[in-house]
Amino acid sequence: MSEETPVLRRDAEHNRRRTLAAAREVFAARGLQATLNDVAHHAGLGVGTVYRRFPNKEALAEAVYAGKLDDIRAMAQAALTGRDAYEALRDFLEHALEQAAADRGLRELIRQGTSDSEQIVRAREGIVESCGHLITRAQEQGTLRDDVTVEDIAPIVAMIDSVMDLPAAGAVQPWRRYLALILDGLQTGPDRRGRRSS
Repeated sequence: MSEETPVLRRDAEHNRRRTLAAAREVFAARGLQATLNDVAHHAGLGVGTVYRRFPNKEALAEAVYAGKLDDIRAMAQAALTGRDAYEALRDFLEHALEQAAADRGLRELIRQGTSDSEQIVRAREGIVESCGHLITRAQEQGTLRDDVTVEDIAPIVAMIDSVMDLPAAGAVQPWRRYLALILDGLQTGPDRRGRRSS
């Protein structure tokens, strides 16, 4: 029995990795409405094997996305080091939304704004906090309208999310164009100028 235990453990870890890899692909393509059965089928595993590692879809989504949201939180915190707060906020939103554009599950998780995962909640709170600091600094620097608040970020993200599935017209993805238009509309100051998204 003792000789079989390492083999069983290796098999369990192998199946866990297969499940996570399949979940990343399935959630990215189909969103969080995909089921554990869908993930198991994509992984080539029995659904019972998946349930032994992840008791429900929420636990699997946490395993897939908690790290991604932590990375976005770190990106938001890094943006605080930028000298121009408006530019830092704009660049952060563009890079964060770029990740979401490639992953439907991540888009849905960001848009829903609710989760029982403490790690996901902390990551989201850290993102909001950093955006709030950037907004305050940009207003102090005179580059952002005084009536903009951190509560405006979620509706902006939701608006951009709603156009992410539009087909690209030329080299620029539509969501990048609309994000640039929205953010340019929030800018103020003597050097205000339109900016094309590359």
